[in-house]
Amino acid sequence: MPARCDVLVVGAGPAGTACAQTLARAGRDVWLVDQHAFPRDKVCGDGLIPDSHAALHRLGVAGEVAALATPVRHVRCVGPRGGHVDVPGTLSVLPRRSLDMVLLRAALAAGAKLAPPARFETPMRDRDDDPDGAVVGARLKHGEQTLEVRCRWLVLATGAVPQALLASGVSERQTPSGIAIRGYVEHSGLAATLRELHMVWHPRLRGGYGWIFPVPGGRFNIGAGLTGSHIQTRAGKGRMQDVNLREMFQAFCDVYAPARELAENGRWEGGMKSALKGAPLRCSLIGSKWSAPGLIVTGEAAGSTYAFSGEGIGKAMETGMLAAEALVQDTRLGSDAAVRAHYEASLAALKPRFDLYETASRVNHHPWLADLVIWRARNSARIRQRLSGMLEETQNPGNLFTWRGMGKLMFE
Repeated sequence: MPARCDVLVVGAGPAGTACAQTLARAGRDVWLVDQHAFPRDKVCGDGLIPDSHAALHRLGVAGEVAALATPVRHVRCVGPRGGHVDVPGTLSVLPRRSLDMVLLRAALAAGAKLAPPARFETPMRDRDDDPDGAVVGARLKHGEQTLEVRCRWLVLATGAVPQALLASGVSERQTPSGIAIRGYVEHSGLAATLRELHMVWHPRLRGGYGWIFPVPGGRFNIGAGLTGSHIQTRAGKGRMQDVNLREMFQAFCDVYAPARELAENGRWEGGMKSALKGAPLRCSLIGSKWSAPGLIVTGEAAGSTYAFSGEGIGKAMETGMLAAEALVQDTRLGSDAAVRAHYEASLAALKPRFDLYETASRVNHHPWLADLVIWRARNSARIRQRLSGMLEETQNPGNLFTWRGMGKLMFE
């Protein structure tokens, strides 16, 4: 690994690889480093919704992903009383182990270079005694060895775990926005019939939802997620609500027959107890500073996941590309401050959309809203079209879940 590069990207998930590929295409000397050797597993729902497909097209890998993924025509939204409505969209499912390899190969093909697996320790600053000094590199841990890499820009695409943000002085919230648990189950009988993305709301899942997504090979990604999982107690810190995720997952299986069938009669990868893995979520573009001198924060480290659905792959790639586009204009913009302002303005332009999905996430805490929307949508092509527009991001998701929206829903 070189002692110096133009841009060092820490984290080789969707945000990091999208950023690295975009920079490499523009001729930048960019290095990627990740603490894991690839291919590697990543706890995620694995669903690719329309914004993911748009980003994959921009990155030139949509065809390769389509050849590997399970195509899906609908999201099946299931309410507490068992009613459902199918919402069409551009959808597919591909485990992150495969998706992230596709994105990594594309970044390397564009000219980015992959460093040996190493863990980010701390940023290097122009003045070591000044914690607010400009970032000029990073210290990485490779086995027992500490490596120092100097760079013009450091990009943190380190996901929801806050350690890198804390070490860099840009964390504003140590606790996550939400948490989720998932496992993979093979069930050849259901593979022929269960072909939608299933999202389930129920009082026993209050604060969150359950899901079943079909992945290639007759398998399913099945899990449960909780939004607003942590209560903030003081600046940047908090505590988790009194919720046991494994009990929440069991409740999902109790109330939803397909989940119960998968859990009881499917073949778990590694056995059910070890197959279920949890992960934090950082949502709504909050929880960290977006930049500091010499430093850019992108992807889920910047909160690129939607609070309503827990979907973050598409927005991770999008924010990674926005970071790269700002850095590519380094020379034209003329200063560190101008580059950072350009990037932060691009995220600020996205923030209202995240806020709308934050409003829509109230359905997770009030599952009866799901019953109401599903009941009306089953009898209204216009409302089904609005739900599809939410998925495609052409409709305001908050409109359905405000008191005004409820009134329109009842009397439209």
